[in-house]
Formats: sequence, C-alpha cells, structure tokens
Amino acid sequence: MGTVAVAQLKLGDKIGEDVLTPLGSVLFQKGKVITSKEIDILQAFLVTSVTVVNSFSESKAGDEKAEEKESAGTKGQPPATPLQREYEKMIDVLRHVFNSYITGQGMPIMDIRMQLERLLQHIADYKILTFVPRTFQERDYLLHNSVTSAMTSYLIAQWVGQPQKEWMQVALAGLLKDIGNVRIDRSILTKPNSLTPDEKEEMKRHTVLGYQLLKNVAALNEGVKLAALQHHEKVDGTGYPLGIDSSKIHPYAKIVSIADIFHAMTLNKSYRKAASPYLVLEQIQSDAFGKLDAGYVRTFVERVTQFHNGTVVRLSDDRIGEIVFSERTHPTRPWVSINGVIENLTVARHLHIKEVVK
Repeated sequence: MGTVAVAQLKLGDKIGEDVLTPLGSVLFQKGKVITSKEIDILQAFLVTSVTVVNSFSESKAGDEKAEEKESAGTKGQPPATPLQREYEKMIDVLRHVFNSYITGQGMPIMDIRMQLERLLQHIADYKILTFVPRTFQERDYLLHNSVTSAMTSYLIAQWVGQPQKEWMQVALAGLLKDIGNVRIDRSILTKPNSLTPDEKEEMKRHTVLGYQLLKNVAALNEGVKLAALQHHEKVDGTGYPLGIDSSKIHPYAKIVSIADIFHAMTLNKSYRKAASPYLVLEQIQSDAFGKLDAGYVRTFVERVTQFHNGTVVRLSDDRIGEIVFSERTHPTRPWVSINGVIENLTVARHLHIKEVVK
C-alpha cells in the first residue's frame, strides 16, 4: 500500500483508504477500482493523491490476488453485488420467457416469480436514480426496461400505500407489461431510428396482445393483466388502446406507467441516448397534469430524491459536483457544491443534472 499522485494512477489500481470530498463526504470507498471516470472525478474535486493497494510498489503476488478477485466479475469491472447478480439472472429468465412465447411455449410463471422474489430480496440496495446495469446492449433494451420497471413498481406500490399482499403482483405487472411485444415484428422492435406512423400503430398493438397472452395465466391477478393492457392510457383519456380516463385505469397500470416512462427515458435506445434522470423526473412532473396520476407522481419524485445528499453528479456544462441540499418544493433541482462553490439549480435554470456519476 502506498500514496500515489492522481496524475500517476493506473487503470485498475485499487483505492486503499476512503477518499473524501472537501466537504467531508466519502467520494470513493476503500477497494474502489480506478477507471478513467474515477480519475476525472478525482481531478474535478482537486484531489492530488490517494492511497492505493496495487501500485507498482506492490509485489507481483499482490497483483495476482487482485486479478483473481476481479475475475469474479466481468473483466475490467468490480465483482457483481448480490443485487446485480440477481438482476442479471432475472434478465436471463425474462429473455427465456420472450423466446418461449415466440416459439409457442407456455409461460414459466413459477420460474419468473421465484427469480423475481430472489431479486427483490435485495431491493434495499436498489437506488432508482443511480442504478445502472453492469452490462447493457441496446438490443436488450426491452428486457432491461421490464426488469427495472418491476423493481421500481414494487417500490412505488409501497410508497403509495398498496397493501403488502399486492406488492409482488405489482412487480409482476412491471415485469410483464411489454410481453405483447413478442407478437410484434422484430424489425420494428429493433429499428435503429424513429418509427413511421404505420409502425407506431403496429407497436401500439402490444398492449392488447399482452393482455391476450396473460389473461389465462391463473397465477396472475387481474391487475397484472390490466396493467399490460392499460399502461399507455392517460388519466385525461388521451392514451391507448381504449382511450379511457383515470376512473377506469387500474391502480397497477397507473404505477407501472410511471416506472415505464422513467426507465424508457433513462436507458439507452438504438436511436437515442439515455436522458438525465433528473430531467426525466421533471418531465414526469409535467406529465402529471393530465397524463399521469398526480398523487402517485408526487410521491414517486419525493421518494427517489429524498436521500441523495452526497451524490456526485455531472451538470449540463460538464462540471462535476456533489449534491449538498434539496429543497422539498424543488426536489429535481438541488444545490450542488463544485470545488466549494454552491450552484443552486432552482435559481440557475440554465443548468441541469446531466448524469449521476456516483
């Protein structure tokens, strides 16, 4: 173990002691593996040196042990957390489900539920604004959207006061909302640019097709099936496929639609990059007026922004700073400390949080 200047850090070095920001928050914890992003953050916070455990002063044996430990995860990444491992297994199970339906097989509902239960055992470690899949390929966008929507829907169900016996069913609603896409032409689903009007109409069919696929699955309650049908309905009646208003939209569908919109905009697609989660929250707040359930949206935004003081973010002008305070009335526009200078985003409206770095 030794102290190394930030300018001399090597990719793959491992931090030996916690690194603190100027305000005393932990910037990186002991054991963090250095990548180019970590070096950028250290420089942005004017950190001049850090303690590492696998610098060139370490023995070859120590390097080999570090490599063995790293091999437990994807090459070049730290080992997966229990949440990430179960998330990746859930992606694999859902991929199998999609493929099974394409070939005409039935739904392995017990396999789905068992893996979802294993995933949700780690829900306390799931932070909606900062969770990023370890590996992501754009062709798997629908799978990632479905699994993240399941986790987020599970939390929203708790936050809005759904009975505990409903939480798992709401998570299943988030997971299976887009199952109807197995009946949509693959060339439309994987098209690398915007859809034509006719293709958009074809895509809209996934709601009815999904309901038809789920309606005879006895292990799913009616709310799960209606969420597949109704998650694109709007409370003012302008949605699809039925154009019904709030009084006829099932609570599961209202929850799932919020999760679906959030993750649709914060995951990469083939024709556009992911948007800032904070900008997406502002868009969802705007949609609460006539499009989404306003009470559910208010609760969602308040809860996901509640515990994020100390989060390291990149602003729209590419400066990196740390969230130090959030106003209750403007939860998407916190105060950000950049090298000891506070930017109040409720006042600096020309700025927004572009990326949650850590």
